[in-house]
Amino acid sequence: MNKKLLVSFVLASLTGISTQAKEKMSSETTQQRPNIILFMVDDMGWQDTSLPFWTQKTHYNEAYETPNMERLAQKGMMFTQAYACNISSATRCSLITGVNNARHRVTNWTLERDKTTDRQSETVQLPDWNYNGVSQVEGTPNTFVGTSFVDLLRQSGYHTIHCGKAHFGSIDTPGENPNHWGFEVNIAGHAAGGLATYLSEKNYGHKRDGQPYSLMAIPGLENYWGTGVFATEALTREAIKALDKAKKYNQPFYLYMSHYAIHIPIDKDMRFYPKYLKKGLTEKEAAYASLIEGMDKSLGDLMDWLDKNDEADNTIIIFMSDNGGLASEPAWRDGELHTQNYPLNSGKGSLYEGGIREPMIVKWPGVVSPGTRCDKYLMIEDFYPTILEMAGVQNYRTVQPLDGTSFMPLLKGTGDPSKGRAIVWNFPNIWGNNGPGINLNCSIRKDEWKLVYYYETGKKELFNIPEDIGEKHDVAAQHPDIVKRLSKELGTYLRNVGGQRPGFKATNKPCPWPDEV
Repeated sequence: MNKKLLVSFVLASLTGISTQAKEKMSSETTQQRPNIILFMVDDMGWQDTSLPFWTQKTHYNEAYETPNMERLAQKGMMFTQAYACNISSATRCSLITGVNNARHRVTNWTLERDKTTDRQSETVQLPDWNYNGVSQVEGTPNTFVGTSFVDLLRQSGYHTIHCGKAHFGSIDTPGENPNHWGFEVNIAGHAAGGLATYLSEKNYGHKRDGQPYSLMAIPGLENYWGTGVFATEALTREAIKALDKAKKYNQPFYLYMSHYAIHIPIDKDMRFYPKYLKKGLTEKEAAYASLIEGMDKSLGDLMDWLDKNDEADNTIIIFMSDNGGLASEPAWRDGELHTQNYPLNSGKGSLYEGGIREPMIVKWPGVVSPGTRCDKYLMIEDFYPTILEMAGVQNYRTVQPLDGTSFMPLLKGTGDPSKGRAIVWNFPNIWGNNGPGINLNCSIRKDEWKLVYYYETGKKELFNIPEDIGEKHDVAAQHPDIVKRLSKELGTYLRNVGGQRPGFKATNKPCPWPDEV
């Protein structure tokens, strides 16, 4: 063999060894990266649990039974001031893009392509918001385009699973399909933000011939039709099947367990319903409590799977809700009212605490101290950079600017990113329901202070949240300097990110920004 051939052979051999070594190192690194489960609940109020997120227990905590939330909290960190948007679409679009709702302009709920869901007004002209939702690609009008963190996880080696509610984009837009967001598996996710029924006896919203009788019909659960399996349980079983398969892939997984529960309709989960009647709850309250406990059982089933498959120590679980519990008109008028969110004011759709403050827990073995609480605030768009940091994904590029801030320092106890930070909500729309703090407003929270501004009337309210968690005492008149400072910061932010505002029909002029009043 000549020298050139010998050298080539040796180099080739060395290259082969090096490649094998790199592959082994890569495999070991991949195995060490944590699995991540984001367990998202729909319309769950801050107190819809036996686990108290306040400084004291309320009668709600005594009425409901969520032993698996308690179990998760014992192993992780509770967040008492975790914020989302007031409406589901806005929250989920902020989650998937890492962008504040004022910037992505999905400021009300989405469903049908090119159709707004706003209730109209005789006096106010509503802005042309992004009622088609969000997407990863250009080409659809009234759509915000952003890079998905799930797609970044997938590209970095994660197996990505979606189970349950999606609600990212309207029907017949690219954003409606979770597969378009980087999810390799999609179970029952589509454009709708709710469900027709939890009952298999009604085929989860489908006729006997298989055709949906509602746009809210849950797709993909045909095997459970007529079996008596509640929708929450069916989704859980399908998620576990997906995890069984993921276990064989020898790669970390990301599971977005996004339940339709505990959204209306308040169907009875008969596994738990009789127990709550015996506890003295009304039929509607007992049905609602059964939805809550069914959701909690799902959480426990997933935790049990992790234990049985030796994945518990290498899996992060994040528990969160997309907005506050339903506590508005016409829910109470139509007999659907089931929670008041006490001690928080108002509920879903509102920019008061009852509409935006959510139950949140993070379990991360070896990183997050078990049985701890965090009283610092964070926002839903913060999940984007945090989850990527958890997964070790660095130096990524996005087509959109990110508004989220990693809350890793809160998890590790190394800092407080909430200190001096302003977080903003914008809702220049009219939702279908009425109630305190709902419709045509925007808000800013900074340190202990929170300002709420109403576009149509120019009214401003100021609350000291730590001292007045129920927002019963408007102290705007006592602190005009703080009102002025927060109004300026809120108005500047909304203009800088391209936020929208309504206008007056009578004058054809826009409503003033908060710092113009």
